[in-house]
Amino acid sequence: MTGQMWRAFALAVATVCMALPAMAQTGAQDKYPFQNPDLPVEQRIDNILSLMTIDEKIDVLGTQTGVPRLGIPNIGSSEGIHGVVQRGGGKRNLTPITTTQFPQPPGMGETWDPEMVRRAAGVEGYEARYISQTEKYGRQILMLWGPQSDLARDPRWGRSEEVYGEDPFFNGTMATAFVKGLQGDDPKYWQSAALLKHFLANSNENGRGGSSSDFDEHLFWEYYSVPFRMAFEDGGAKAVMASYNAWNGTPMTIHPILDSILTKQWGVEVLSSDGGAVTNLVKWHKTFPNQKDAVAASVKAGINQFLDTYKDEVHAALNDGSLTTADIDYAVRRKMRIAIRLGLLDPPDRVPYSKIHDGVEPWNTDQSRDVSKQIALESVVLLKNDKGALPLQKSGLKSVAVIGPLADSVHWDWYGGLPPYAVTPLAGIKAALGPDVAVTYAADNANGAAVAAAKAADVAIVVVGNDPTCGPNMAHDWNDAGTNPCADPGDGREGRDRETLTLAQEDLVKAVYAANPKTIMVLISSFPYTINWSQDHIPAILHMTHSSQDEGTALAQVIFGDYNPGGHLVTTWPASMDQLPPMMDYNIRHGRTYMYAKGKPLYPFGYGLSYTTFRYTNLKTSAPQIAKDGEITVSVDVSNTGQMAGDTVVQLYVSYPNSKVERPMKELEGFRRVHLVAGETRTVTIPLKASQLAWWNVAAKAFTVETAPVNLMIGESSADIKLSQRLSVQ
Repeated sequence: MTGQMWRAFALAVATVCMALPAMAQTGAQDKYPFQNPDLPVEQRIDNILSLMTIDEKIDVLGTQTGVPRLGIPNIGSSEGIHGVVQRGGGKRNLTPITTTQFPQPPGMGETWDPEMVRRAAGVEGYEARYISQTEKYGRQILMLWGPQSDLARDPRWGRSEEVYGEDPFFNGTMATAFVKGLQGDDPKYWQSAALLKHFLANSNENGRGGSSSDFDEHLFWEYYSVPFRMAFEDGGAKAVMASYNAWNGTPMTIHPILDSILTKQWGVEVLSSDGGAVTNLVKWHKTFPNQKDAVAASVKAGINQFLDTYKDEVHAALNDGSLTTADIDYAVRRKMRIAIRLGLLDPPDRVPYSKIHDGVEPWNTDQSRDVSKQIALESVVLLKNDKGALPLQKSGLKSVAVIGPLADSVHWDWYGGLPPYAVTPLAGIKAALGPDVAVTYAADNANGAAVAAAKAADVAIVVVGNDPTCGPNMAHDWNDAGTNPCADPGDGREGRDRETLTLAQEDLVKAVYAANPKTIMVLISSFPYTINWSQDHIPAILHMTHSSQDEGTALAQVIFGDYNPGGHLVTTWPASMDQLPPMMDYNIRHGRTYMYAKGKPLYPFGYGLSYTTFRYTNLKTSAPQIAKDGEITVSVDVSNTGQMAGDTVVQLYVSYPNSKVERPMKELEGFRRVHLVAGETRTVTIPLKASQLAWWNVAAKAFTVETAPVNLMIGESSADIKLSQRLSVQ
């Protein structure tokens, strides 16, 4: 969504928001049949449709579902991929609201902890309910736009900061956990509604409004659509946003699979256009001559939520017969199912989430803070630790230099909200060390400041990375085809892909290291960098992503040994851009991701170190073979062989040595993050379904499980396989 589109969206949300809590909006009970919660859902919606005017129905095809005349409250929307976004503004000049802000999705992914991701999303869903049902805020935001379920196909993609990683099973697992957290665990009602973004295969920013992502059916079913399907089928999500691009020449906003697969196979009910995507059908894709035809085709394809100009066009299409009232009713019906799932039409005493209102703001509670701190801690990845350079021992320190442009700030991205607090790395380090250790700070090496600080200190901590907004004028840098170039070609964001993977600030790291060989590098970034020099020279390197309100607290606890890092990377970090295929090559078999990469990466997918060591033994399966429609359990004994408690991530990969079709070199099919105290051994179990081993049979238009044996591999990363075993498939 562009800056102009974001402002238009904020205005639309402000315009339709109602001042009273959503659960109190329904009219007098039993005035209309649809207010009877004991009637079947479709019968209730039949009644709603019979009572609505055509103008009301068309209004519902925007970003709201409220029908004030009938006492039907608005669902409302907010961005929410790593925190509820309520910046304020709009026609009513709404006051910004602070909400809990978690690490960017790659950071959430680097926890390799779906339960932690579910808990974070649960905080978001609760906060959305609280804001929607607390009178003083005067806005409804019960549909949260997240999780972002696309795949980080290429590290140059400007929006890879929004997704969990490059692996389809991994992303699907995290997206499913996020959906479950948002929507809650009540068997009937949702806490909030998840809207997945962006279907499908939009992982280029430059030219995205008219580009085509071209690949075959195999990659559709086996790679690009997997996280979405898992979030719909396993997580229960019912809403999605179509992407700007085309697939094999057909724009996603009007692609037939929206109806044939998403709606009819996966049960999706809200299909949203992206901001300006319908206009793009005319301007960039050149599929239609005018906006009216584009809107009509979008409705016919299944779009029932427009982030674009559409009202006059729908009226015109109804007048000329290109749309019918039945088309509009079908679109509105699916949105009303979401309102009913949220309990907006039912008596509050029947809806457990109706009690979430007033009292202490949830973002100011210990519960929300604890989740925020824990997910920040779990997201930290130890990339290098030569000769035990980390953790630093506080007792031996007299002075520490904290250096770098990211040392005294927490950076927010395009979809970051306003946190109740934000702990910078400098603040976190100062708090951890206390008054007895001198902490000096230099933002850069202007006038030799960084070098002087490093020379005078016992140890230097240099904090570098990217600017996730590409500069100070994020909302104003949009042009007709995306955004203006970033000041640093290694930066990227929505609307702008990265031009290089080189870390410009590595020059600062070199200068600090030359001044003090006891240098710790902290890379806070949204995506990979080719930091080959740092890997060769710097004693210890940590990675974390942006936008956590507890960034500095987590970082300090890891640096000084109060927490043992256990995060693992979620993408392959190439050693050079030369290892990457052309940006617009969407056939990942040509060398993308750990599944097909041809060169040795700087860091492999799944990589992460610890302050302790682990041993893997005794790989077993619950049966010597797996039926084509069956399930087994894979188990392995994991021992902490070091002197410190810590977390390891047990990763289960599968390969197909005798397959008759082209398969990946290996692919992730299960994982567990495990905490072990020093000397502890635990048996870790991972379920494996035969359906996970299937490939897409184009002739049969179905998944097929081969009877050929497969290799099971247990590793600490995709490149560090500890144990393997053959499994028969019958």
